Amino acid sequence: MIDSRPMAFAAGGTYGQQENGLISAVDPVTHDVKVKVMPGGVETGWLPFAAVQVGDLCISCPPNVGTQVHLLPVCGDPEHSVVAAPVFCTMMPPPVSPVTGKVAQPGEYLLMAGCGAPPVDETSRERGEAAQAAPWMHVTRDTLYSGVGGDTTVTIKDGQHQWKAGGVTATLSASGFEVAGGNITTDKDVKAGSISLIGHVHSNGNKGENTGAPVG
Repeated sequence: MIDSRPMAFAAGGTYGQQENGLISAVDPVTHDVKVKVMPGGVETGWLPFAAVQVGDLCISCPPNVGTQVHLLPVCGDPEHSVVAAPVFCTMMPPPVSPVTGKVAQPGEYLLMAGCGAPPVDETSRERGEAAQAAPWMHVTRDTLYSGVGGDTTVTIKDGQHQWKAGGVTATLSASGFEVAGGNITTDKDVKAGSISLIGHVHSNGNKGENTGAPVG
C-alpha cells in the first residue's frame, strides 16, 4: 500500500521539514516529550523521543527540560514527528574529562553525570548547578577510565588494572598485586601459599617448643 500523505503534503505546501526546538515536558514513564519549536515557541503534543538502543540491550536516557533537539517529521507529516539528536550549544557544551582535562576526541567516548541541567526555557541563561562528585566513564583508544568525581578512579589498560581512592593506589598487573599509600585490612586470614598469617607458628630452631600463633 502506498502512503499518499507525503504527496498530499507536498501538493499543499505543508511537507514537514526538520526543525529545532527545546524540550518543554518529559513523561518519566514513557519518555515521550513535548517540544517548543523555535523560533516562535509553539509547543507540540506528546512525541516519541528517539532512543540510543532498543531491544535485548536497552539504553535509557530521557532528556532534561530545556535540552535543544531536532524534530524529524514522519513521512513528511509535521504533526507526527520523532524527537531526535540532542545537540550541544553555547549553554550546554561538551563535558570535559576528569582524566584528560579535555573534551572527548574523535574515536573516544565520554559519559558524565551531574553536568548541570540546561536552562528550562528559551529566555533563561542559567543552567543547573553541576554535582561536586558524579559518576563518569571515558573510553580512549587504549584505556578505559571511570570514577566518581576526581578522587576515586579506575584505570584499565592492557596488562594493568588500577584503583585510586584519595592517596591510596592498588594496582593489579602480571607482576602481582600492589597497594601503596594505605593499609590492607581484612576480617579473614591472609595466606602465602599454604602458610596462614593468623595461624602460623615458628619452630624456634628445634631447640624447644614451637611458638604460638600471632597475637597482634
